Amino acid sequence: MTCKGAPATVFTVTNLKVTRGLDFSIGRCALPRPHDRIPMTETNTAGSRPTPASPEALPPNGVVASFRYAFSSPARLRIEVLAGLAVSLALIPEAIAFSILAGVDPSMGLFASVVMAIVIAFTGGRPAMITAATGAVALVIAPVAREHGIDYFIATVLLAGVLQIVLAALGVAKLQRFIPRSVMLGFVNALGILIFTAQLEHLIDVPWLVYPLFVLGLVIMIFFPKITTAIPAPLVTIVVLTALVIMAGINVPNVSDMGQMPDSLPSLFIPDVPYTLETLQIIGPYALGMAIVGLMESLMTAKLVDDITDTHSDKTRESWGQGVANIASGFFGGMGGCAMIGQTMINVRESGARTRLSTLLAGVFLLILIVVLGDIVGLIPMAALVAIMVLVSLGTIDWHSVHPRTLKFMPLSETAVMAVTVIATLATNNLAIGVVLGVLTAMVMFARRVAHLVTIEMVEALDVDKDGTIDIRTYRVHGQLFWASSNDLVYQFDYNDEADHIIIDMSAAEIWDASTVATLDSITQKFQERGKTVEITGLDGPSRERLAKLSGRLN
Repeated sequence: MTCKGAPATVFTVTNLKVTRGLDFSIGRCALPRPHDRIPMTETNTAGSRPTPASPEALPPNGVVASFRYAFSSPARLRIEVLAGLAVSLALIPEAIAFSILAGVDPSMGLFASVVMAIVIAFTGGRPAMITAATGAVALVIAPVAREHGIDYFIATVLLAGVLQIVLAALGVAKLQRFIPRSVMLGFVNALGILIFTAQLEHLIDVPWLVYPLFVLGLVIMIFFPKITTAIPAPLVTIVVLTALVIMAGINVPNVSDMGQMPDSLPSLFIPDVPYTLETLQIIGPYALGMAIVGLMESLMTAKLVDDITDTHSDKTRESWGQGVANIASGFFGGMGGCAMIGQTMINVRESGARTRLSTLLAGVFLLILIVVLGDIVGLIPMAALVAIMVLVSLGTIDWHSVHPRTLKFMPLSETAVMAVTVIATLATNNLAIGVVLGVLTAMVMFARRVAHLVTIEMVEALDVDKDGTIDIRTYRVHGQLFWASSNDLVYQFDYNDEADHIIIDMSAAEIWDASTVATLDSITQKFQERGKTVEITGLDGPSRERLAKLSGRLN
């Protein structure tokens, strides 16, 4: 959060958690929501620091403890229940749309959302995060349904779940620590843009009455939280606009226009595919892509929720929990999925949910809504859901990170990494690709920057026999030596030095890889070819071991 008078460079992704309603102003502090931070003893004006009351206990991550916390007070239970209901209503059009994107029946997206939400409530590592059918997964595995049929499609989902469990066992979640902050900023900004642009199709070439309904939805979303946070604003928006449309007989696009609701419970589905190498060759690449994309999006979403809630989640558990949820989804004929950032933001930021109960109830309510109350749910105007998602998209974007004053002070390399992440995501419509390219760009930028920090200086010249010529020359190397920084090292020595004995002092440097050892071997060889002896000194323990192990064995 950046406040008036504070340096423009002070900003973090966590400013998402201190936004009340939709206050995106720059240069002043927005008030935090009561359920986002800690209780406030008084309402502060913009620009002043809120006065904390006694801190509220952070919600636990464990399954039993999280459910116990949900029932710890009537107020907390109400928040969790209403948040789950609001999310379930918002999931319906999304699940249907992603089913169509994947080229399968809408029931496959709806049942996937039901099963995955219920399963991840018990197996996941990030309480209150919503897992359901997603567009990222749909894009990856859509060719399987189109080219090979539903049985191969479900087999792909099942294999993807297995691969996610394997990746979790290999500790893939730990790699998230290598995702820099600039990539995270690019991730949330691209995510906000994608969520926003996905709503435009529901606002273009539609009856004119959609627009006043949409504006009314925005007004409710912005101002209702200022009246009370007892009831989630998204739920109020859906109920008010649906009642208005029904009572006034307004004919506007609604949820039923997105697809037909299933009228029965999901049943066990075993894909009828041959268990052969050929089948594995067909579904393997798509399953691996789904597993990686799903995990990447889920772990990034979990990190975002961690920042919003000031809590730490178990990323490894979340990884294998996603795998279990996908396997369960496949066996019930679902299309699989991963964490949904938009619905998670509705649950956590807009509604204030913090426990596994909200995730569980989102799945349970969704099942009831589509099977029992499908006809009523079909009457929900799309304008209500679009208003909610537009506000979610605007709240997801980190506006401080793109403010001109912030960009002025941010290093150009950091801005470039953020821009690459955003552009790649928007160009491919795939968050995982954007993050990968952003990380690669950050690695190149870092390597380039560090490579130029290596220097060599002549620190000592000894004339041992006092004959007027230098007998011993000492070079001192400064910096971290690895593949990018050591390549030019070989050109920084004077191989025609008159000294017969060369000392390379490494006390101010460190050897990180085999490329550096090979470079030192090459330097030594060049001196020896000119009849000089070389001594490398000052190595620390790991560098000395690395040099002793690899020297002379690489060329």
